[in-house]
Amino acid sequence: MNKIDIIELTDKLYKLTLLFPKKEPLRYKIREVGDRILENIVSLEVFQNQSSAKRSDLLIFEIEKDMEIIISFFEVVKWQNWVSYFDVLEIKEKYGKIKIDLLGRVENFEPEQNKPLEIARPKDKNLDSRKEKILTILEKKEKIQVWELSKILPQVSKRTLRRDFDFLLKKGLIKRIGQGNNTFYSLIR
Repeated sequence: MNKIDIIELTDKLYKLTLLFPKKEPLRYKIREVGDRILENIVSLEVFQNQSSAKRSDLLIFEIEKDMEIIISFFEVVKWQNWVSYFDVLEIKEKYGKIKIDLLGRVENFEPEQNKPLEIARPKDKNLDSRKEKILTILEKKEKIQVWELSKILPQVSKRTLRRDFDFLLKKGLIKRIGQGNNTFYSLIR
């Protein structure tokens, strides 16, 4: 990772956010986080040359946090269809590469830190095995529709699956995205 790469990425980020609706708050929030990442990476270069380990560790933590935030923001953008899916994917990949490069710089880097975090959800005694199975499937898949779940659980009717989804919605364990035939369900993260 060099300074020119992150400057070019920040420039691409600015150009991409120009395609967002003018008064969209996410447009400015993404730019703000991108600026912070650029600022912290440049600061990291300076502090690593001065061998200030404590300050470098703090900057690396801040950069990682901002990278996760910006990648999450682009997940929202992907669903809004303001820009091309491939542009979003390219930005996410580039920030992901920078993050991996950054983790490679950390002296005490442990590979387990790069694993996705398990979703810790409390065991609810009111959930039957079918609802538990639905939640387990949702942990593996990012989102799912009723018809997809009916292929996985053919012994259960679509109506029953919809009732299960409604129950899980009321419990606050999942969220509904879309309407009608375009309804998806995903875990609340």
